[in-house]
Amino acid sequence: MTWIIQFLTSSIGKKLIMALTGLFLILFLTVHLLGNLQLLNHDGGEGFNVYTHFMGHNPVIQTIAFGNYFFILLHAIQGILLAMENRKAKGGKYAVAPRNGTSWTSNNMALLGLLVLAFLLIHMGDFWFKFKFGDNLPMVTYDGQEMINAYQKVQESLTQIPFVIIYLIGLLALGLHLNHGFSSAFQTLGLRHQKYTPIIKSLGRVYAIIIPLGFAILPLYIYFTQQ
Repeated sequence: MTWIIQFLTSSIGKKLIMALTGLFLILFLTVHLLGNLQLLNHDGGEGFNVYTHFMGHNPVIQTIAFGNYFFILLHAIQGILLAMENRKAKGGKYAVAPRNGTSWTSNNMALLGLLVLAFLLIHMGDFWFKFKFGDNLPMVTYDGQEMINAYQKVQESLTQIPFVIIYLIGLLALGLHLNHGFSSAFQTLGLRHQKYTPIIKSLGRVYAIIIPLGFAILPLYIYFTQQ
């Protein structure tokens, strides 16, 4: 048991945890986007409300959700620890420009990660926390079942330009973070090959564009259609 703890707290172990939790979060982002795209339906929010009600009350989904929160925190903590180790190894200075052929993104993953984490905290505080613990929430009834009108709450938030700007900045940081993190995760897991690595990097770039862009469409669509 001791050797497992020693391995997981080693530099290699931390990178392995970063890779595995990162891949899990990549899968979560895909599922989350597919669900949120129901905001674009012209059904008065019924599809999105039913979706959020199901996600918030299904015990299996809730168990996965709490696991996801844990993985987000673990990913963030391990990222901070690795950044501190890298900073110490480089003489106490954070990378601010590409060096040795590496990109600005790869040298600033910790900064981008902190921006993404800040965005997630704002996002969860505005929606998840209020849905769980808020009072006087708008309600709606479908087929005799009462549920939170999450669609109305999303509209109220995303018709405010400060929230739209925060979301766009957060999604830009997410895209940059994913652009390097996607291929880096596979490399950490040893999936590196002269033939397949370029394909993985290309898939990572495509994913890093499509997912943040898909999320960005939502606040922009709501803001400009509700004015």
